[in-house]
Amino acid sequence: MAVKLHPCDLLFVHRDAERASRSDRVSEIRDAHGQSEAPQFPAVCVVPVRMTEAWLLFNETAIREAAENPGGHVRLALPDLRDIEGLPDPKALLHRLLATATELNWRRRKRFRADIAAQHVTDHISDFSPLRRLAAFSALEQELRQIIREKGW
Repeated sequence: MAVKLHPCDLLFVHRDAERASRSDRVSEIRDAHGQSEAPQFPAVCVVPVRMTEAWLLFNETAIREAAENPGGHVRLALPDLRDIEGLPDPKALLHRLLATATELNWRRRKRFRADIAAQHVTDHISDFSPLRRLAAFSALEQELRQIIREKGW
């Protein structure tokens, strides 16, 4: 349906690994893609260990920008990069960090839409290279590079 609504040359198909292995999730994606109406388009498997939001927890500046308080001074306790894939609920942590970064009082913070702000964190990240230290992100990048080579793009 996505390809019908938005024709493309390349699909990025997301599926959190959660409790399954990356290879199991990649197989699920490949099977579904092969049975779809759009197998002529290559698909890149985006399979973070828990949730994609974990990959956003490395850039404090982007979180502050998404929270619309780039000059904020409150301390944001971002996890160490090597620990982010093991976090039990990276989405909840990202939402808490965004709310904290607003530095709004509790009344205004209740109206803050962390779910909406989370969608804008990537708008403020120009360099994702620190994530190359994570196996799941590195696998995504390698697969993307392979498709680009195969297609001659």
